[in-house]
Amino acid sequence: MYLSILYYLMFFAGLVQIGLVLGSLVIPKLLNWKGELEKTSLLIRQIFWTYAGYILVINFSFGLVTLIGVHELLDKSFLAKCVTIFISIYWISRILVQFFYFDTSSAPKGLLYTFGEITLVVVFFFLAIIYSWAFIYNLI
Repeated sequence: MYLSILYYLMFFAGLVQIGLVLGSLVIPKLLNWKGELEKTSLLIRQIFWTYAGYILVINFSFGLVTLIGVHELLDKSFLAKCVTIFISIYWISRILVQFFYFDTSSAPKGLLYTFGEITLVVVFFFLAIIYSWAFIYNLI
């Protein structure tokens, strides 16, 4: 019973991460990245887009690995422990960045943006909790 709940939550976490990637494709337009980045040098723009691309690919990869390898992520192997703790740390770090680094005072205002931020934070917490739970399951 315990394992089946975790299994389904992990599978859902994979879907959520794929959904996060798809949703992330509209963020550059919503936050006017093109206009904002025009104020910077070409090198800064290139670095920014490279980092954004890496984050997108990492999130997609986490989702895909989880969807395809959910059994292996819960098999208590050394690799399962390593992958689940790595993904846990990744999402916990993202939460810490959200609350302790980002200055949202210049963020767009309005219901859409507030809803979007709340949704993202809920998603980050969900992913951090599920992968941490999977790590603890693998550890015990």
